Amino acid sequence: MANPVTTAIDPELCTGCGLCLTVCPADTMTIVDGKARVTGNRCLACGHCAAICPAGAVGVGEIDPESLRFASFSVEPGWLPPGCLAPAELVRLMASRRSCRNYRETPVAREIIADLIKIGTTAPSGTNSQRWTFTVLAERDEVNALGNQIALYFERLNRLAANPLLRLLTRMVGKPALADYHRNHYRSVQKSLREWREDGRDRLFHGATAVIVVGSRPGASCPAEDALLATQNILLGAHAMGLGTCLIGFAVAALARDVRCRKHLQLPDDEPVYAVIALGYPREPYQRLTGRKKLLVRFPSSPGGTTEA
Repeated sequence: MANPVTTAIDPELCTGCGLCLTVCPADTMTIVDGKARVTGNRCLACGHCAAICPAGAVGVGEIDPESLRFASFSVEPGWLPPGCLAPAELVRLMASRRSCRNYRETPVAREIIADLIKIGTTAPSGTNSQRWTFTVLAERDEVNALGNQIALYFERLNRLAANPLLRLLTRMVGKPALADYHRNHYRSVQKSLREWREDGRDRLFHGATAVIVVGSRPGASCPAEDALLATQNILLGAHAMGLGTCLIGFAVAALARDVRCRKHLQLPDDEPVYAVIALGYPREPYQRLTGRKKLLVRFPSSPGGTTEA
């Protein structure tokens, strides 16, 4: 997606060092008469030029100055070079984040959610498209209302999946999804629906008091990757801020397939959803890190090729 060129250089401050040229991915600037000058007609609005300029001579108009201003904490404006953060502490944060399925009733303030979304958008974005979208349900009643819409979708799906003839016919025409769903999810979903309708037990959002739906507008070069990278930043940021999160895949599936669920959130038809994040204050007092499954790592150029670690 093409961006307007909003880069501006103050000739009084520019020293002509040329550093902005070395980091610009779009060749937006050249050195003219010993000064950097905007001469290109293409810009990614990545901000590399402004970030590297030692004289502070470069500005990018498309960058929102509020994007790194937060309500609940402040950020030092100086760049943190590679190697200046202890890897052990970073790994400890990442490994401490767990999917939360037990939430307190305490609501999450809207300014906290807004801060989390800003944290999300510090993620990389293909060609710096930044076409991600964030739809927020900030009240438990709103979360319950979406839960009801999703429950209606799965009730309809379970009625279809319960029909053995329909499962057979769809499989015969090369569409095994309904039969696969019946085998893998039908019983657990039926149980969850019954608990939701009869006991009010929330097996979908687990009692979370807020939800963030992450999608993308048209025009992104890799919208799914952008949305999921932003989502991961939100998950880590939430943990650092004392919040719990859980990715809700069943909600993503419903929003991808059911127009009524999408209309409930007023989502445009051309805005796919890639992640649904349950958010709230956790009840879960974990004690230690536990690690992950064994890795499959490939080094194709090495003897043996594939190893497990």
